[in-house]
Amino acid sequence: MTLAPIAGHQIVRSQLATAARSDRLPQVLLVTGPAGVGKQRLALWLGQLLLCEHAGAEPCGTCRSCAQVLGLTHADLHWFVPVPTPKGDHDKQVEEATGLLEAVMAERRKNPLWTRPDGMSSHGVASARVLQRQASLTSVEGGWRVFIIGNAERLVAQAGSEAAANTLLKLLEEPPQRSLFVLTTAEPGLVLPTIRSRAMPVRLGRLADADVRGFLAGARPELATDAVVARANGSIGAAIGGGDLTTQAASAADAFLDTLSRSPTEAVERLLRQGSFHARGEFTSLLDALAAGLAARAERALTGTGRVSHSSAGALLTGVSKVLEKRDMAQGNINPQLLLTVLADELHELAVA
Repeated sequence: MTLAPIAGHQIVRSQLATAARSDRLPQVLLVTGPAGVGKQRLALWLGQLLLCEHAGAEPCGTCRSCAQVLGLTHADLHWFVPVPTPKGDHDKQVEEATGLLEAVMAERRKNPLWTRPDGMSSHGVASARVLQRQASLTSVEGGWRVFIIGNAERLVAQAGSEAAANTLLKLLEEPPQRSLFVLTTAEPGLVLPTIRSRAMPVRLGRLADADVRGFLAGARPELATDAVVARANGSIGAAIGGGDLTTQAASAADAFLDTLSRSPTEAVERLLRQGSFHARGEFTSLLDALAAGLAARAERALTGTGRVSHSSAGALLTGVSKVLEKRDMAQGNINPQLLLTVLADELHELAVA
């Protein structure tokens, strides 16, 4: 199977195409916007545009390069997604990460309607080394090379691996000629500041209902109903079911933070009453939502658009660090309830709720 046609975002696509034709396209882009609105699909469209043999305002869609991009087989298009953390020594980790990434792409060739990755998956050190290795090679076709990093908020500098993280940052600071790096995220506040500073932001809004309906009519016609389109709220991902876990985690995180101001014990008990964590990925989705919520509060504090004082921004950002620390620990064999209890005490002391 091939990728479904891109839906919406005509103005952004026109701006990117104009920049590409005039050779003014930045080499590092950070595409942000609500979950499920097509950020990675836009990145793939842009890759197709640059690799197309007859590109104009849009990729031609019929040449060999376009067919290879749409089939996720083009040798100069590299799509990185979060994968489970490989085990073993460095060389074996790189080999395993390469295999995991290839397996995801093989699955997406069969079913190109992807959803949010498992909460335990990330862009770890091994994936960063794979990216560095591929970026050091020359173009197979002699033109552009396109590197897409989906869910860039999961690209983290892990303890003991600062050298690899710094090498990746250097790559983004001085990208090779005729290479494009497109990072996508629904949670830009969780992307490393050193990465954000190296990227040109591209913001996508929610899709029009007509665009959601048109996409569903071609890809999942059984879902192209008024009720599904209305519930999707401009998100194709929500329409096909990719937003359910994210929405539940965000609601649980909001309730946790609201109760935390009274008592960390009460906050943990309230969250646990909503149900146990059936998979470790559910727990890390909760932590992702907590970090995103605290980051959003910090942004409102710094910009003066919320009820949180400017002086609280530091505590909120410290809280984000605490959450991400627990998220990293959650990938080991540690009881989620114990981690949550410790985190609740730490956030309560910071008075972030």
